[in-house]
Amino acid sequence: MYEVTKRRHVSEKVSAVFPKAVTDQIFDVIKLMNQADQLVTAPVAIAFSDDYDDDELYALLIQGDLAPAQEFPLTYAGDKPFLGHGYILIVKDNPKTIYIDFSKANDLSELGKN
Repeated sequence: MYEVTKRRHVSEKVSAVFPKAVTDQIFDVIKLMNQADQLVTAPVAIAFSDDYDDDELYALLIQGDLAPAQEFPLTYAGDKPFLGHGYILIVKDNPKTIYIDFSKANDLSELGKN
């Protein structure tokens, strides 16, 4: 599960909202947690706190009822317009790819509107 040899992929919709620096760090957290045997299920969900500092934001990795949710910091000093929407990302463990996409629970009706 979540082997480091798998390719990493981010959906187009997520890439349009979340900076690569943020999604890269999510992949890194998944890698570290997998190496520490802390991932017990796939997929996992990532939720974001609306509290943040100038150069840090906070996310929560959720594994359903199987393990306690774990908070982790992400270093990011850029604009953070992706916060405050309640976005939840899903990190899927596909056969050859670890894939980040939006949860079906998100209201994405505003994406792509100017």
